Amino acid sequence: MRRHFAQRLCLTAFLLAGLPLSHAEESTPAKLQADADLPLEELRSFADVFGRIKDDYVEPVDDKTLIESAIRGMLSGLDPHSSYLDADAYRDLQVGTSGEFGGLGIEVGLENGFVKVIAPIDDTPAQRAGLQAGDLIIRIDDKPIKGLGLDESVKLMRGKPGTKIQLTIMRGSNQSPFDVSIERAVIQVESVKSRMLEPGYGYVRLTNFQAHTSDDMQKALTALEKSNEGPLKGLILDLRNNPGGVLSGAVGVSDAFLTEGLIVYTQGRVKNSKMQFDAGPDDILDGAPLVVLVNGGSASASEIVAGALQDQKRAIIMGTRTFGKGSVQTIVPIDDSTALKLTTARYYTPSGRSIQAQGIEPDILLQPGEFKPIENATLKPVKEADLMRHLDEEAPDEAKSGEEEPKPLAIEDLQLSEALNVLKGLTILGHSKAD
Repeated sequence: MRRHFAQRLCLTAFLLAGLPLSHAEESTPAKLQADADLPLEELRSFADVFGRIKDDYVEPVDDKTLIESAIRGMLSGLDPHSSYLDADAYRDLQVGTSGEFGGLGIEVGLENGFVKVIAPIDDTPAQRAGLQAGDLIIRIDDKPIKGLGLDESVKLMRGKPGTKIQLTIMRGSNQSPFDVSIERAVIQVESVKSRMLEPGYGYVRLTNFQAHTSDDMQKALTALEKSNEGPLKGLILDLRNNPGGVLSGAVGVSDAFLTEGLIVYTQGRVKNSKMQFDAGPDDILDGAPLVVLVNGGSASASEIVAGALQDQKRAIIMGTRTFGKGSVQTIVPIDDSTALKLTTARYYTPSGRSIQAQGIEPDILLQPGEFKPIENATLKPVKEADLMRHLDEEAPDEAKSGEEEPKPLAIEDLQLSEALNVLKGLTILGHSKAD
């Protein structure tokens, strides 16, 4: 019975490989060549294992479960980003690119069998809990996950909004593992945030790249110019901890600041994996200086933007080396509810640099830091308030009494403060490009 089953499965494998059933018995040169290309011995081994599991495993296993497990196994052996998307994962992917999905709010990958945090997403439970880019998740609800696989680990982290999950985190080589409790929520991602830093100097943060990110960014820039009552002197584009997203979003954001030339191109084995994207003639900043902030959590689409603006000498890139995720994943539907996410090409910057496993090296290396004013100095300068019988401070206006004095930018975000200083320098020098 097992032999008959193996033969039947081998025939199925022939059909899946593209040989029509009507040609199964022909001995034409074309058929012989096709047969030679098939790994017949390996397919027989697969069929034997399939039959052995069906007959001898301690509990009955249905065919669909075995086939899906085999597909997952094939894809997990390729690279960390290729995977099988079952009905739930496929639906989550489609919803996620539109800006709303359930979970903790982290972009993750695999490293040495553990789940690695690529970046926490702004204003999500993961970010509020203090997760950082580079953290390794080694346990989920006290269950070890080494070797579990990315899809299964992600499923464990998903759950009903409002329920809690405990992650055991390894951060750095010298720190002991620690537990973090996070409450699941429906994640609604606002991909574009903006504000004025100082008169004339704008700030735009992109938390990820969605289908509408480019349009939203241009609306935000228009609003900044309106509040500034005129064109901006310069802009800081913050891509720190931006894990990426859809390619069209990255191309659109890059195109907004370029007037010509290549943005990014892709190369792979199949013909339709070779694509090239060029910039249109309009620069939304009209040549005003641009500084881009990146770090180790800037991945994929973020690296496309940083690489394009750096190679085209349109922006100064500041921060730390980016993540280095330069591969293209294509969603290949299997049926109406499932699909493959398959790595089909690599990204290249306009100058031909591969982002994969290299990342983008910033023009100005700027490590994260903290600015602390000196307190309790040995000798403090004498002020009016220190003098005996000094006049009391005039009572504040009622409108001002409840206002808190804003923190200096250097205390709020040292890297952003330094980026603003560079931007001012470019403005003073009159550079429209990062010459």
